[in-house]
Amino acid sequence: MIRTDVVIVIVIGALLACGPAHAQVNVEQIVAQKVQPILPKNGEGGGVAVAVRMNGKTSFFNYGFADNAQNRQVTADSIFNLGSVGKVFATTLLAQAVKQGELSLDDPVAKYVTELQRGGDIRRITLAQLASHTSGLPRVPQQYETWHKGGYTWPDFVRFLNSWKAGPNHEPGQQYLYSNAAMVLLRVALERQFTTRFAALMHQRLTGPLGMTSTALPLPRDLLGRAVQGYGPQGRPIGKPGMEGGTFQWPGSGQIYSSSRDMATFLSANLGELPHHRPIENAMALAQQPVFAVSARLKIGLAWQNVSAGNFTIIDKNGGLQNTSTYIGFAPQQKLGVVILVNRGKQHATGIGRQIIHALAQDQSAPSSEGEPNPDND
Repeated sequence: MIRTDVVIVIVIGALLACGPAHAQVNVEQIVAQKVQPILPKNGEGGGVAVAVRMNGKTSFFNYGFADNAQNRQVTADSIFNLGSVGKVFATTLLAQAVKQGELSLDDPVAKYVTELQRGGDIRRITLAQLASHTSGLPRVPQQYETWHKGGYTWPDFVRFLNSWKAGPNHEPGQQYLYSNAAMVLLRVALERQFTTRFAALMHQRLTGPLGMTSTALPLPRDLLGRAVQGYGPQGRPIGKPGMEGGTFQWPGSGQIYSSSRDMATFLSANLGELPHHRPIENAMALAQQPVFAVSARLKIGLAWQNVSAGNFTIIDKNGGLQNTSTYIGFAPQQKLGVVILVNRGKQHATGIGRQIIHALAQDQSAPSSEGEPNPDND
């Protein structure tokens, strides 16, 4: 006769050995319900691509149109402007270089961008401070140089950095101050260290090894056909597919583009679920570690936000321009996460992403509202 207590012990042991377990949930139903508020209404342009990673598997859910005029629907291979979600590519490359002993987080940026050795307070800023939004630099240079008109060339940017002065609420290492200027400077520091353009560096060290063939900046011609048309908050077209824009005007300073399929790979690696890419995953784990506490519920890593609600923790990053809203987030303990790419501006992807993660984990606490609400708004 089979002993019932032995069978129970064996079954429980087998379940525990499988890692984090989740009771049966209807993933498609949860995603469809949560994204409903950001789906385009009749006549409005745009769509939504969602990737969910859960129980070691990836699922894709797509809604609406990549380009209404062409009647082209969103798919997992549609290519979106990532906005500020792209910042975690630079900080992952930084963490990778640190893990490999090629530079230190405490190195001053002027060690690599030697033009800045002629400056003042900029010489005090470290790579870690650039990557964690604690450098004291403003969001964009125009907030300091209010007289400057138009975008910034590289010589313009160097002039700004060398003239910049620290002050109250702008002191290196002393406060959280979201800065696009700091992050684009980090890209240049990486370029100088490795004598390689940022786009090529990203491909050689990160997206190439991970097989992320739809991720690039700027988009090459062979990928432009899959780029989405961007739309404003009311669903009207803004710009052209694959358009590079913004404050900074030199090669490698623009936005990164990617698909939900590629970003699902990036998400899986950040969850530590790609065993053949351990060095990259180790770098990602370093980038996720908090280096500055903004509040009891919000800590900043290397670009990543570490937010907590009750006993539930999410690590995430968001982005948004006038024609794109993006989010990547995951619950590291529960080994689940989500990517949301929307080709419309101001669509609250962050809040919806966190709601999906809480629902998938069946966590009853209210999702946190902390973090950067509009990370790309100038």
